Amino acid sequence: MLAVLALLVFFMFRNGRKRQKDTLALQSKMVAGADVMTNFGLYGTIVSIDEEENKVALEIAPGTIVQIHRQTIARVVEPTVVGDDVVLDDTVDETAGTPAIVGEPEYGQRTETEPTDDSASDSTTVTDTNTEPKKGDA
Repeated sequence: MLAVLALLVFFMFRNGRKRQKDTLALQSKMVAGADVMTNFGLYGTIVSIDEEENKVALEIAPGTIVQIHRQTIARVVEPTVVGDDVVLDDTVDETAGTPAIVGEPEYGQRTETEPTDDSASDSTTVTDTNTEPKKGDA
């Protein structure tokens, strides 16, 4: 019984030290200009940090700065690297304003390998001259 209690106390101290180490690592990464995410899912860029009042000025949109508590910052967002398998086209999509991905269909577009309902039904049925509705037709 005492061994189980000692093991429990050991893990409590170990987890406390680990959390403290993670907090110190996060505090060292929090500098002006860093992209961060808050606990409530808000992304922004740190403008300034007030050590005395534990406040952070966070720019969430160009010209929009909010004041939040320093402890609400959950993590510093690292920039993601685009892999070699994604190729961006030089042309810009007029509707989205971003480069289009080569080989990927737009939402709702059909690909050449994907049969449409009309072509699938045409290839399996013979041309009917009968105009009466069939079973399953709406």
